[in-house]
This record gives sequence, C-alpha cells and structure tokens, in this order.
Amino acid sequence: MSTVRLPIFPLAGAILFPGLQLPLHIFEPRYRSLVGSALARDRRIAMIQPQTEEEGAPLYAIGCVGLIGEVEALHDGRYNIVLEGEARFRVLRELDVATPFRQVEAELLTEPEDESLSPAERASFERESRRFADLQGYAIDWDSVERLDDVALINGVSQIAPFDAASKQALLEARDLRTRCELLVQLMQFFGRSDPDEGRVTLQ
Repeated sequence: MSTVRLPIFPLAGAILFPGLQLPLHIFEPRYRSLVGSALARDRRIAMIQPQTEEEGAPLYAIGCVGLIGEVEALHDGRYNIVLEGEARFRVLRELDVATPFRQVEAELLTEPEDESLSPAERASFERESRRFADLQGYAIDWDSVERLDDVALINGVSQIAPFDAASKQALLEARDLRTRCELLVQLMQFFGRSDPDEGRVTLQ
C-alpha cells in the first residue's frame, strides 16, 4: 500500500468528489498559509470534515484531494480558489507537524470504473429530486440535469445537497454509485419531511 502526505483543510459541511469542483474563500491565516504552500508545491489540498466543530477535532476517515485550478490572490492575503476533485483518500494517521495547518498520512482510494444506474433507478432518483426541490423551493434547470451522466448527477447532488455533516460524510463514504444513489433518495425523503407549523425538518 502506497501512502501520501497531505495538507488538509478540515471544513464541516463541505465535501468534494473526484471530477467535481468546489469554490472556496480562504481568509484564516493558517489556511492562507496552506494555499500558499500548495501553490508553491503541487497545488493540491485535501478536503475533509472534522467530526465536531471544536478546534483540533478528530477527522472523519474519508476525504478528497483537490487540485487548485482557478485562483485569485487578493491584496490583503485572502484567496478565492476553485478546487478540482481528483481522488478520495482514507486517513491513516495525523502527522505531528510544525506548519500552522494540519497534515495527514493517507491512502488514495481507487474509484470504481464505468459506474451507471439502471434506467429505472435514474428515473426514480430524478422523481425524488424533483419532489425534494419543490418542497425546498429550489429552482432547478431540469433540462441540464437530464443531460448529466449518472456519476456527475449523483455525486453533484451529494456535494451540494443541504444535509447535515454526518449525512454528507455518509454519501462521500458510500462504496459505489448505486449505494450513494439509494442513500441520497433516503436522505431526500427524510429531510423533505417538514412540519408546516414549525417550518423545519422533523422526525415525525
């Protein structure tokens, strides 16, 4: 097993998938240092969620390495960047480092090839997506959605869906596209249930 050393950006609620993009505004000094270091090295940053919001919180097991594509360096040291997802990784251990940003030793994961859904699975997913979008009041360009391939559709919705951090992590960790699709449908059904008197998601 080959391992890599990765500088990480732990950010709750933000996940990245291979082949997708994630825009980020970088303003904290340690993460400005992270971006500056990445730009001077190989332009790669590893996105991963912390398990809690506390400083130095334990990390979830799986994240995704992103390549800095677009970058805008602002005059006050902040950055606007767009990360392009390259590969998921599994954390093996966190390293003891002198840098202001955290680093891990990790194993890069190989993605399944040529994944697709059956026509029935695709139709069922799109049906549930339309219902969820209507309930949430989202305006969606469904013609564009229908042109996406299965991987781009499922991973794209997983990345941007308004679910909690643990749910988004479960989507990232799903072993294959079909499993991720099934989980997405379950989450849309759960988070789509709202109490009209409270205006919030409920378990009832």
